[in-house]
Amino acid sequence: MTEYLPEGRLIGQRQNRFYLSALHNLETAMQEKVILEAPCLMCDTGHNLLVDIPFAKGIIPRNEGAIGIEEGSTRDIALISRVNKPVCFYVTAIDNSGSQPVAVLSRKKAQLSAMENYISGLENGDIIPARVTHMEQFGCFVDIGCGIPSMIPIDSISVSRITHPSDRFYIGQDIYAAVKGREDNRICLTHKELLGTWEENAGRFSVGETVSGIVRSIEDYGIFVELAPNLAGLAELKEGVRVGDSACVYIKAIIPEKMKVKLIIVNSCPDNYLGRELDYYIKKGRIKSWLYSTDNAPKYIATEFY
Repeated sequence: MTEYLPEGRLIGQRQNRFYLSALHNLETAMQEKVILEAPCLMCDTGHNLLVDIPFAKGIIPRNEGAIGIEEGSTRDIALISRVNKPVCFYVTAIDNSGSQPVAVLSRKKAQLSAMENYISGLENGDIIPARVTHMEQFGCFVDIGCGIPSMIPIDSISVSRITHPSDRFYIGQDIYAAVKGREDNRICLTHKELLGTWEENAGRFSVGETVSGIVRSIEDYGIFVELAPNLAGLAELKEGVRVGDSACVYIKAIIPEKMKVKLIIVNSCPDNYLGRELDYYIKKGRIKSWLYSTDNAPKYIATEFY
């Protein structure tokens, strides 16, 4: 069964390396209609993609570079931006008439196959793998399979508020997301539901511990420090603390009925960490609903997928 992975996830797999190791193996991949993946070396003046195949010249003609290129609904920047990155493709033809074999490839056909056999069947609440491709102030764009894009709005990334998706993700990061719905034939995603409820996150900490966190906002009444992507606590005001700082905090109180964690900042310093890998509470399957809030909490945070 074909697995439609985000681009970059297939390139190191043994089967992929095997098919790209010799001409005979590549011909087998063409006959068996296997999706392969290799680095894109360049985008020529005609916006054809040249792909790194050791024993042949691999070329993805412009109109085969992505869904929508031929019709004009996808801009050529989608091709240019693939240079120096992995691209997926089907082998559609091999020309042995010259001194070097020429493999004609189609990324578009791989995307159409992914749309027909995978993405069209996704339902609300399905949890899927994705890879971060780029970020804007309003959200994070991800590849959900064969280079097909989707987006996670910034307010759906985590419960703990962030000012930019780069506060949570980095380019090329493999993550999980949940299908929230469809809009104009595009999959809409959410992420925060996979990072645990308030109770699950607060259960990782105990009163009296001193732990690390990230300063996310400074208000007149206190400083919000993120302890986990779905958990922040409120500390008393302290001079010299800035948004984005790494903070050492003492846990003064954990109050489930109010969904509050009270903190004291011991010290802080400019944040120079490169980002932590995310701890997911759910990585597979399908969720129908998600309740973040504790019983009788004053704030109700939940997601219904149906």
